[in-house]
Amino acid sequence: MSSEKEAVISLKNVDKSFGNMVVAKNISMSVKSGEIVALLGQTGAGKSTVMNMIMGTLRPTGGEVRVAGHDPYNEFDKLRGKLAVSFQTDRLLPWRTTVENTELGLLILGVPAKEARERALTWLKRVKLDGAENKYPHELSGGMRQRVSLARALCVDPELILLDESFSQLDHVTSKALREDFAKVARQYNKTCLFVTHRIEDALEMSDRVIVLRPGAGIALEQSIDDAMRADETRLRELHQTIADRMGSGPAA
Repeated sequence: MSSEKEAVISLKNVDKSFGNMVVAKNISMSVKSGEIVALLGQTGAGKSTVMNMIMGTLRPTGGEVRVAGHDPYNEFDKLRGKLAVSFQTDRLLPWRTTVENTELGLLILGVPAKEARERALTWLKRVKLDGAENKYPHELSGGMRQRVSLARALCVDPELILLDESFSQLDHVTSKALREDFAKVARQYNKTCLFVTHRIEDALEMSDRVIVLRPGAGIALEQSIDDAMRADETRLRELHQTIADRMGSGPAA
């Protein structure tokens, strides 16, 4: 667990209920600067609820949530430009070109048009989309559209990137290539990232640490991962099985 001073995300004893339905219970976790952390769980384990509390779109029933030192629900405006999100669907505007979609967040934040365009083109190159700047979303593959979504999130230079099942709708080969490229870029530019997924392989390939949720009962497992573990097939298989077991605990989703 990272210290509070280092934490970009901090949850302390967080609960969330909808009426009598408990979806998060006594969750304490943190993500420190420069970490890539995976939040794993089966459907119904509360992953999206935790993500929405971090984004500031849901208020916790109890406990404390802090993002970059702020309460994301009550101080949402203070996180403008510090937090970027890439979702399961790319959410590109069909009437805007690749570069126009990429620069949109910068323009909303008031960055001058020339600078926004330059930064957008730079990030498109970094996610391997140079040459596709003037194409429209319907001219791009699913993997390319998701790369645009990631470039759009990265180019605002956020303190924190949240990925909500960003790779789950892609085929295996495309998803694997995009995960590898994103992790490489995130580490190269020291980006802090929390990503939600139900796929264990995504977490093992990308993250520095995995946090496993079990339905309605909080954190079931927290485990650090490094390159040495990734290179050891036996240890990786054992961890995969442990995560699968912990994800399956509690009531069925």
